[in-house]
Amino acid sequence: MRSFEMLSAIFNVLLLVWLMFAPNKSQKGLVAGFGISTLLLVIHAFVEGMRWPMIPIYVITVFPILIFAKRSLLPSREQPQKTSRLRMTLLTILAALLSFTAAALPLLFPVFTFKKPTGPFAVGTVTYHWTDEKREEISTPEPEDKRELMVQIWYPANSAAKGARAPYVSNPDMFAAGYHKVLQFPELMFSSFAHVKTYAIEAAPLSETEAQYPVLVFSHGLSGYKNQNMFQVEQLASQGYIVVGIDHTYSSISSLLSDGRVANFIPQEMSVKNLDKLNEQWVEDAVFVLDQIEKLAKNDLDHRFTGRMDMGNLGMFGHSFGGATSVQMLMTDSRVKAAINMDGALFGQLRIPADGLKKPFLMISADDTLRGADLMTDEVIAAQGTTREAANAFYDELLVRYQPVATGGNYWMKLTNAKHFSFSDLYLLTPLFDWIEGIDVRRTHQLTNDYTLDFFNHYLKQQPFQYLEQSIGENPDFTLLKG
Repeated sequence: MRSFEMLSAIFNVLLLVWLMFAPNKSQKGLVAGFGISTLLLVIHAFVEGMRWPMIPIYVITVFPILIFAKRSLLPSREQPQKTSRLRMTLLTILAALLSFTAAALPLLFPVFTFKKPTGPFAVGTVTYHWTDEKREEISTPEPEDKRELMVQIWYPANSAAKGARAPYVSNPDMFAAGYHKVLQFPELMFSSFAHVKTYAIEAAPLSETEAQYPVLVFSHGLSGYKNQNMFQVEQLASQGYIVVGIDHTYSSISSLLSDGRVANFIPQEMSVKNLDKLNEQWVEDAVFVLDQIEKLAKNDLDHRFTGRMDMGNLGMFGHSFGGATSVQMLMTDSRVKAAINMDGALFGQLRIPADGLKKPFLMISADDTLRGADLMTDEVIAAQGTTREAANAFYDELLVRYQPVATGGNYWMKLTNAKHFSFSDLYLLTPLFDWIEGIDVRRTHQLTNDYTLDFFNHYLKQQPFQYLEQSIGENPDFTLLKG
C-alpha cells in the first residue's frame, strides 16, 4: 500500500470501531474524525490518485458526517437511546466485514512498485516512432501501410539528473482493455497501471561518466509490450547499458503510436508452423531497429547518442517469443555478440546447431514450462480449441529443439517454482499470483537480474564472472548447466 493509502486505511478502520462501540460520541469528536478522515482522503487523491480498491475506505469517510447530520436533524427526544442486541450484532458483523474489506482490497490489488535500480547511474528514457519504408504492414488490409514500430530506450543518466519520471505505460486504459480481451481478466485488475511509478527520467542527459555504453535490445513476449520487463531494463540501464525496447506492432498487447492511433493485438494460430513464420517478422523488426540504432549512434538529431553507443558490444535479450527472436538474431546478425532467452520456446526458421551456437548464449527457463502440456488441465486445453493429443504434439515438437541449448560452452539455467510470466512484470499486479501459483516472483526477478547482468558484463564489458561459472550444477533455487 502507498503511504497515504495506509494512513487512511488505519485511521478509518479505527474511526469505524470508535463509531460503532464508543458509548458517548461527542460532536467535537465526530467533527474531528470526519475532518482528519477527509484530509487524508484529499491528500491521497491529489498525491497518489484515487482507485477502486480504496472504495471501502471512501465509504467509511462519510460515516461521521452521517451520524452528525442525524443528530442535528432529529430532535433530542426522537433520537434512539438504546440499540437492541440483534441490531448491535448485525452492525458489528457489518463493521467487521467493511473493515476487513477496507484493509484487504488495497493489499490484494496494490499499486506495485519496482525495486530501486542498484547501479551507479540514474536512468533516462526517450521514445521513438520509427517507420520501415521498405516493408509493408501485413497485419492491415491497406497495401500502402508500412511497418511502424514504437521503440523506447533506457540509458545511463547522471546520478543527479532531475525531471519528470516516465509513466509505466503511456495509456493505462488501453492496456487494461487489451489484457481483458486477451487474458479474460477484469479490466479493473489492471487499473493500477495508471499509478505505477518508474525510476526513469524523461529525456535526461546521457551520463558523461563513460565515453560509450554497450547496447542491449529487448524483445517482449507474444501479446506483451516493450515495458513489460521494467524490473530488468531499468536495472541494466543503471549499471551502464543502453537498453532498446521494441513494441512488435499488432503482436504486442497494444501499441500507442505517436499520432494517437492504437494498434491492438491480433491473435495468432497457435501452431508451430505459423509461429515459426511469424517469428520472421519479429526478426525483421529487430534488424530494422538495429539499423536505426546505428543511425542514432552516428548522428542523433537530439545530440544524445551520437558517438556514445558502443556498437561493437551489442547484445539482445527477450522473454518468450522475444527470447526466440533473440536466438534467431544471434544466429543471423553479426552485430549481436551475445543473447539471453528468458523462457522462450525456440520458434523461428533456424535451429540451434547440434554443436552449439558458437556465440555467448544463456537460456533461462521456468521448470513449469519445460513440463510441456503435462500440467495443462483438460479445461485449459479445451478453451484453447485443441485436444490433448494436439497439445502434446505441439510441445513435443518444440522441446526437441532444446536439446543443443547448452552445447558448445553455453549456459542453461532452469529455475524451480517459476512460471512463464515470472520473467515479466505481470505477476506484480497482485500477490494472489504468488499464492495461487506457489511462486516468489520477486525472487525470480532478483535471480534474473543477477545472472543477466553477470552474463552481459562478462561478454560485453569483459568483466570476470561473479555468478555464472560459480553456480554450475544444482542450487537451492535453480539448476545451471554448461555444455
